[in-house]
Amino acid sequence: MPDRIKIIVAEDNPIQREYLAVLIRKLGYNPIPAEDGAEALRLLHSTNAQIIISDFEMPNLNGIELTREVRKLTLDHYVHIIMITGMNDDDFWREAMEAGADDFLSKSSSPAMLKARIRAATRLIHHAMELAAQTRALKDSHARINEDLLAAANAQRQLLPDQRNDFLGFKIASAFVPSSFVSGDMFGCFPVDERTLGIYTVDVSGHGVHASLLSVAIGHLITPEFFRTKAFTPDGHPDPAALVADLNQRFSGADNDDYFTMFTGVIDTQTGHLTYCQAGAPSPIYVDQAGKILCIGEGGFPVGMLPDLAFENAFLTIGTGGTLVLCSDAALEAENKQREAFGQDRLKGIVATKPQTGLTKLPDDIIMALSAWSGEKALEDDLTILALERT
Repeated sequence: MPDRIKIIVAEDNPIQREYLAVLIRKLGYNPIPAEDGAEALRLLHSTNAQIIISDFEMPNLNGIELTREVRKLTLDHYVHIIMITGMNDDDFWREAMEAGADDFLSKSSSPAMLKARIRAATRLIHHAMELAAQTRALKDSHARINEDLLAAANAQRQLLPDQRNDFLGFKIASAFVPSSFVSGDMFGCFPVDERTLGIYTVDVSGHGVHASLLSVAIGHLITPEFFRTKAFTPDGHPDPAALVADLNQRFSGADNDDYFTMFTGVIDTQTGHLTYCQAGAPSPIYVDQAGKILCIGEGGFPVGMLPDLAFENAFLTIGTGGTLVLCSDAALEAENKQREAFGQDRLKGIVATKPQTGLTKLPDDIIMALSAWSGEKALEDDLTILALERT
């Protein structure tokens, strides 16, 4: 029968070989006779047999040599090897086991003992086949999940702004490097009215699909209209802290463990006056036209952890030629092989070169520096860079 397990019988004695073949056939298996170890090895390639019953003493290849050759092969299934011998020597048993033999049978053993050995091997083979089928199913599922994640990542990246534009006298440059397929980062910069820019960066806690879904939801929510209605007082004064407080109320549900860090601000493009609110995000770096560096902000509390938190506004004037650089914490936390973090001082050193290198090149310079620092080690978090220069 084609579905019977095939058993190679490697035995140079023709009478013993035929005797074993008859017993194996009566047990419901398909015996494949081989005159010696060399023929058994050739038959293994052509028949895909799953069990070998081998005599130890044979010409060309003895049982141990045959076992070693079988274990060198790259097969899509495991071959169970039962060694038959009349020897009772510890050195032989050790050598056979080290070569890869699975079981042993004495030449004086009864047919019942042979049956027991083959049945035990069959159980192991069926178990291995089940594991192989499960592994194939897992690989197929993993491939489908990866395809879905790639599609989701492409869709998410289309939502992220490719900002290398000019808005109301400000030049914008940005970069985004996800740590995996999908990201928990979101950012934006856009005109709120004819003289005001709104900016924000968001970094959702955690990684993967859950974080990316929340970041996309936040990205859909934070629009110019959202800024106009939430980031100003009733008499028209900038109040980004009110926008952050509104988001905190929305995402501080009792049954919700999600939270995110955020930096958001409103820029009067005619005066360069920035009103901003920092909610747990890393401090942005400001570099003036002469290359002088200043880190702004004092940290603040993340959004969505506790309801009714008070968020505060702070202020900065961006001078002509001045640049504000916002980076997610992946830039600060990137580690080298010695597990040393890149840190703020190194980041400040790159930002300080902006007056010489220009704004457009700055995000790429930061990414290159982080890559060189990390070596082959991938970033453990999503990296977002948003830089604004008052021209």
